[in-house]
Amino acid sequence: MTQNVSDADDLVQETLLKAYANLDKFTPGTALRQWLFTIMRNTFYSGFRKWGREVTISPDGVVDTGSAPPEQEWSVYGGEIAVALAALQADQRQAILLVGAMGVSYEEAAEICGVAVGTVKSRVNRARARLAELLHLEASAALPAGSVRGARTPTMKQYGALAATL
Repeated sequence: MTQNVSDADDLVQETLLKAYANLDKFTPGTALRQWLFTIMRNTFYSGFRKWGREVTISPDGVVDTGSAPPEQEWSVYGGEIAVALAALQADQRQAILLVGAMGVSYEEAAEICGVAVGTVKSRVNRARARLAELLHLEASAALPAGSVRGARTPTMKQYGALAATL
């Protein structure tokens, strides 16, 4: 989730602290792994929202509000992906993030979501198709890497090929 070892360690530590503090809310006999994963996911989302509102102050007293527009093309594409993910149904978004972004197996994702493996596969497939539609990409995964039609720039082709394989 965090793509940073230090942040991942912090996230795990925060998850365990929250779980320990709320141990009385855990129902014995239920899936501990799912409960911990839910705490971790919610902690990550809360931290991500908080990070977006933070203001940094440099040692010389200059306030950086982060209001400068993104200079790199990938920042724009990342924003487009975030908007497209937000437009997905909640169950599809959870499935595509678990399987596509976090690399969780279909079986583990099914356990986390509390549904059958086939249901997870269906949700991931529908989420991929919807993302391709929202991002104006070819929905076919049979396209060779870098051959997405209608791409705006060469880096968009790479981006499109990557998004189509999610």
